[in-house]
Amino acid sequence: MIKYQRINSYEREAIAIFRSKGYPSNRIAEFLGRSVSSITREIKRNSYSGVYRAFPAHYRAEERQRYTHTKRRKIDLDDAMRRLILDKLRLFWSPKQISVWLKTEMEKDISHEAIYQYIYLLGRGELKKELISCLRQRKPLRQNRKGVTEKRGSIADMITIHERPSEVADRTVPGHWEGDLIMGKDHKSAIGTIVERQTRYLLLVKLKEKDAKSVRRAFAKKLKELPESLRKTMTYDRGKEMAEHKKFTIATGIKVYFCDPHSPWQRGTCENTNGLIRNFFPKGTDFGKVTTEKLG
Repeated sequence: MIKYQRINSYEREAIAIFRSKGYPSNRIAEFLGRSVSSITREIKRNSYSGVYRAFPAHYRAEERQRYTHTKRRKIDLDDAMRRLILDKLRLFWSPKQISVWLKTEMEKDISHEAIYQYIYLLGRGELKKELISCLRQRKPLRQNRKGVTEKRGSIADMITIHERPSEVADRTVPGHWEGDLIMGKDHKSAIGTIVERQTRYLLLVKLKEKDAKSVRRAFAKKLKELPESLRKTMTYDRGKEMAEHKKFTIATGIKVYFCDPHSPWQRGTCENTNGLIRNFFPKGTDFGKVTTEKLG
């Protein structure tokens, strides 16, 4: 019997792309090698207001998986406490204030984190919208704060993805790119991948070395071949090869925005493309022996 594998971030990016182009679920399922029921279930569960987007879908699925098959939460079990929490939220009390009040006045031990989880794990509906509107920041999706410590060292003067222009996320205009490296045999060689978010146009970059200076020069040379109108932004992970991002911006006019640590879905177009490239350059490839002509 084949073991079921949960849909991953690469597949969610592909689903979002095909959905935007009007492909039906059976065609998407055929492309991904999935059952039609898996695709329709994924779209139904993880769409928001009828729209399926890769990053929110991945976040919702991860949150659901984290709390599935666990014991019921205190808020679900205690109707009286739940009503008290809802009443305080509607008075615009913060979850932290409610947690302290419950413990000191009602002798009920419930953390502010549990209150946040209760709100954000509610099914779609008016109650969830109402409760989120009562929070201070009113974010429709909650940022995952676990595992956000970057252990590879920080990059000076980073600009985070949260400061990126809205037109990048909306994919309304071309000229916004995602970048990454694909590592070769024993991590001794690499090629650069640069993908345009709206058109999915791909640039493969031959690299002599994978240090910051070499990557900056090679990426800049490749991108400067394009018209200035197509050189707006690049979204990158926190790899140290982009440490010279300020010099890269001066040379190309392309502003670099960095993803949150351990969040590959924030540049899902590039991640998905890298998976496709691996069909032609499998793991163990020595990119030092791959010619520029072969990269295209």
